[in-house]
Amino acid sequence: MGVKLVTTSGGSVEVNPPATASNFTQTLVPVTGTLAPLVSGTSVASTSGTSIDFTSIPSWVKRITVMFNGVSFGTGSNILVQLGTASGVEATGYSSTSSSGTTVANSTTAFLNDSVASTSTAQTGIMIISTLGSNVWVASGTSGLGNATAVNVSAGTKTLAGVLDRVRITGNGASFDAGSINILYE
Repeated sequence: MGVKLVTTSGGSVEVNPPATASNFTQTLVPVTGTLAPLVSGTSVASTSGTSIDFTSIPSWVKRITVMFNGVSFGTGSNILVQLGTASGVEATGYSSTSSSGTTVANSTTAFLNDSVASTSTAQTGIMIISTLGSNVWVASGTSGLGNATAVNVSAGTKTLAGVLDRVRITGNGASFDAGSINILYE
């Protein structure tokens, strides 16, 4: 004796208990939660200006991936990633560390993506920023230098004053001179 399950799209699946089962019971549990899409931002050329903002990030977002492709600064700077709310970008309260070989850098003003601030280092890599809940966000990243001298690893945490709705990539006042940046969120 089998059981026929009918799907919401009109299809069906027949489930048969094992032949040795004398009493077959199966509890069906309703699916809960929300299925959220993976959304790509629009790639932005990082060839001028001092910051790039991705805004209007929905409140349901749990993870953001920032992607860097050959990003560098004309006067040399670390790549910094800052989070923000409807009130603006927050530039304090970060606990972030980045390491490239024996070079280590720390920041309380942003998530660091690299520890080497040089005009000759085009960065390519990613930073993944995920929520722990209660507006607490954690980040980890990896990137390689265009001149093949090192690989950067980074990590950090930040508690926002409200719901995240924006991400800023900056060089602490330095001007971008190469590359492109985009985000994915889910």
